[in-house]
Amino acid sequence: MQTTDNGTYLEIEGRPAVRFERIYAHPRDRVWQAVTDPREMRHGFPSPEVSLEAREGGSITLGGDPYAPEARTSKVLVWDPPHRFGFEWEEDQLFFTLTEVEEGCRLELLNLLSSAGAAARNAAGWEMCLEQLALTISGTPGGGAQEGGMDAFMPVLESYKAEGLPDDGWLPDTPAT
Repeated sequence: MQTTDNGTYLEIEGRPAVRFERIYAHPRDRVWQAVTDPREMRHGFPSPEVSLEAREGGSITLGGDPYAPEARTSKVLVWDPPHRFGFEWEEDQLFFTLTEVEEGCRLELLNLLSSAGAAARNAAGWEMCLEQLALTISGTPGGGAQEGGMDAFMPVLESYKAEGLPDDGWLPDTPAT
């Protein structure tokens, strides 16, 4: 059993954010591995090239995103296996919180945004990433978060805009070469 929800827009201490919750019929350790092991993160994350220094204050480098020309290194903010993992992603912050529940594992993804205008775009992107993460957790990884490109992304983005999530209209023109 896997439950899904649409991303929710909220503000935390005045900072815009999008939040997702998923429940996977898998043990917390399995979900933890999928969200923290670079070999598995590559399937459910926008940047398929991941290196991680697994400790609070360690570094995380994300690369290979066709819409971002260069890899970026930032800092691990929270490392509390198998409960919480958080890191900076450019000006955003991402937090994954895992909780054991009767059905398996509850995952909360919280993306603190640098601007409210990114809410619809990021929510659409995370929805696609979480679909790929579910496949990875089940042991059948798909083609990765970029699968389907902008053709797959645009209808999801339009649905979040229709729900009223803030949108600044920015989209990448073409994949970086």
